[in-house]
Amino acid sequence: MRPFRTVPRFLSLACAILLLGAAAPAAPAEPKRESPPEASVTEQSVVIGGRSFEFKATASATPVKDAKSGEILAEIATLAFTIESPKAEAGKSPASCRPVVFVFNGGPGAGSAWLDLGAVGPWRLPFVNAVPSTPPRLVDNQESWLGFADLVFIDPPGTGYSRLPSKESARKRFLSVDGDVEMLAVVIRRWTVQEHRQACPKYLLGESYGGFRAPKIARLLQEDENIGIDGLILLSPALDFSWIDGRDNPLLDAALLPSLVASRSGAKDRAALAQAEDYARGEYLSDLLRGPQDAAALERIVGRLSTMTGLAPEKLRRLGGHISAADWARESDPSGRTIASSYDGATRGLNPDPARSSSGWADPVLDALRAPLAEAMEQLVVERLKWPIGDANYEILNDRVAGRWDWGQGRRGQESLSDLRRVMALDPHVRVLVAQGLSDLVTPYFGTRLLLDQSAPVGAPDRIVFVALAGGHMFYAEDGSRAALRDAARKMIAGE
Repeated sequence: MRPFRTVPRFLSLACAILLLGAAAPAAPAEPKRESPPEASVTEQSVVIGGRSFEFKATASATPVKDAKSGEILAEIATLAFTIESPKAEAGKSPASCRPVVFVFNGGPGAGSAWLDLGAVGPWRLPFVNAVPSTPPRLVDNQESWLGFADLVFIDPPGTGYSRLPSKESARKRFLSVDGDVEMLAVVIRRWTVQEHRQACPKYLLGESYGGFRAPKIARLLQEDENIGIDGLILLSPALDFSWIDGRDNPLLDAALLPSLVASRSGAKDRAALAQAEDYARGEYLSDLLRGPQDAAALERIVGRLSTMTGLAPEKLRRLGGHISAADWARESDPSGRTIASSYDGATRGLNPDPARSSSGWADPVLDALRAPLAEAMEQLVVERLKWPIGDANYEILNDRVAGRWDWGQGRRGQESLSDLRRVMALDPHVRVLVAQGLSDLVTPYFGTRLLLDQSAPVGAPDRIVFVALAGGHMFYAEDGSRAALRDAARKMIAGE
């Protein structure tokens, strides 16, 4: 996107939920924003499944201070939706406290509105067929998790209503892999202590890059912040960036193929892709390893892929049997009039420049949702939750954060699977739910499945539950998938 001009906009993702581009140059300084106002606490209600839920909504900002000087370095906006636990009757044991789920999105640079208004919060903005002009009308979320857990949505610095530090050294630290994790772990600990929730079950829910940071946050909470986590829920996670940024790696082609087939077929469950998975991990990978100079192997690939994906044999031959998300976006419509989304390969949008082989088009899923989602969040916070944030806009996808992110030794060397195993090894009670969309071309579900298959089980083999659901990166846009995600999370939190 803006910081990248060498690749199409939908692939550069400088303001996306998951960046796929190379390191970006330094972005302009963040505009100065006023400090957020005092916390706003309101009583709210929603009707879910015919049942009315009364709850407290708290919109606030948690200051993060310099340990030595006490200077406020950043203020992290949070939205907390909580239901008071029933009081114990006289002479009986205290009532158990409700589980709490800490929720954050990814990016880097994405606000938590995606999961708040798209999947688990009390209210929902319908995502299907949304475009920038879609009215930001919220409805009671029938798949909200509020019925079985309290929810705390967290926006890292530069996202949502959380402002970036004015001090350059603090800004640089927070906009890094390690600094981001440390800061979020501190915010979670502070909320837990201030609300006296230490004894309550606690879960982390992260999407995309949020799914990458969640195991690292859990590890820091365990080892540095003295807070135990009962479970992690990872949606479309980027567990290992070498499986996203890698070059000339046949494993990545094999990982992507089932999602390409799902994008063409509209598969609603993983069973429908069993043949594609078998071919991907078998004959396809074997022939790819032979290289395009093996004419017989290439022809076998071309014949199978043409049938499975619908792409023309001559195009597949030109690509050497390798199909990327960019190739699918351009080539899956022979007329060139439409392009496919990387976030849901089954969804198409109009191509603004059909005559060119590549152009800076907007993603028909990600970019179409930005305006209505940000506007809906602004209306919710100001009008319903009564938090007067003034002229500040809700940062739904912040290019500045994405462009300045410090990846340490590089993106390809970043992974959090080892952190996940360490968290599970230290606490045998920790459970994990991984959920992905079948037609997601950004973090393909089969790639995550292959990664998990390569990891030795830590303790009981059923501690990690993996589900692949209809839809793309934000698969919860689909009613059935959103309900399936809720049910899977409810079972894990209930200990089932």
